[in-house]
Order: sequence, then C-alpha cells, then structure tokens
Amino acid sequence: MSHRVCPWWVGYFLASPLRRLVHNPTTILRPFVSEGMTVVEPGPGMGFFTMELARLVGRPGRVVAIDVQPKMLMELRRRAGKARLLDRIDARQGPGDGMGLDDLKGQADFVLAFAVVHELPGIERFFAEVSTVLKPGRRLLLAEPHFQVSAREFAATLQIADQNGFLVDSRPAIQWTRSAVLVRV
Repeated sequence: MSHRVCPWWVGYFLASPLRRLVHNPTTILRPFVSEGMTVVEPGPGMGFFTMELARLVGRPGRVVAIDVQPKMLMELRRRAGKARLLDRIDARQGPGDGMGLDDLKGQADFVLAFAVVHELPGIERFFAEVSTVLKPGRRLLLAEPHFQVSAREFAATLQIADQNGFLVDSRPAIQWTRSAVLVRV
C-alpha cells in the first residue's frame, strides 16, 4: 500500500456535495450510529462523513475526528461551525505516529475508517489503538478505495485486524470501495 497522505487541498473535492451521489453519508452510517454514541473517525479530512456522524449522535453524543493535517481540521471546524455541529465534534490533530487517543480507552461505540488505513505507515498500530478505544462487541466500518487498495492488500489488512481482536461481521457493498464491518471481540 502507498502510505502517502492525501494532500490537504484534495479535501475540498472529497467534501463536495456531489460526492453524495456515490457515497451518501446517511445511507452508509445510519445502520451503525445512533444518538448518544461516541464515534471515532480517523482521517476525516474536511468532514464529509463527520457532519453526518455529528447529526446522528445528536447533542448527547460525540465525534472524535483525528487528522494529521491542520488545514483539514481548520476547514472541518469551519464547516461544523457553519452547520451548528461544532459542539459535538472534538477535532484533534494526531501526533503522526498514532492517533493519540489514550483518554478514550474503552469508550468508543463505533469507528469509521473510510479511505484512510492505506495511508497509514503502521496498520498494525492503527488496529491496536482502535482495539483499545472501541468497546467489546462494537463495530468498525473499514472502507478502502478499490483503485488504491488491491483485493490482496485488503485481505492482508483484514488479517492484521484479526490479529488485533477483530472479526469480520459483514462485507457491505459501498461503491468504489473494498469494505468490511469488523467487530471487536
């Protein structure tokens, strides 16, 4: 896999409303997210999925969005403020060598990893960290772009997830991706 971080300016294209024609955040997320949940979203970019996550968790919930790029987070915060959702979103800059989520051990109800794992230098570390923050029996939706991640690479990613305490629950059909719903055992 490439382990190359998406340039910050591409975030404007990824957050475009036209993307909803392919990836409707409500349709993708509603089966997994409900009011009051704590959701972790690594690599949110400018918040394409973050906004819908914030709507779904409602006022009592919280979305922790971690990105390594300050410009992505700045735009995410601006968009969340405009949508009056900023009070539900904890936008954090990750340290670069991990997610820096020690304060969330065993508190997350759901993790969304959409088109981000292939960019990470340490997939093993990612799954180890997610395993510590996600409550047992809760889910991680993993979706990787099929044009960047081969079937073989995705299978290797799922094997690493398995080694870190995740079982494949289902394989949802999400356009242009290789996807799996993983359950933390």
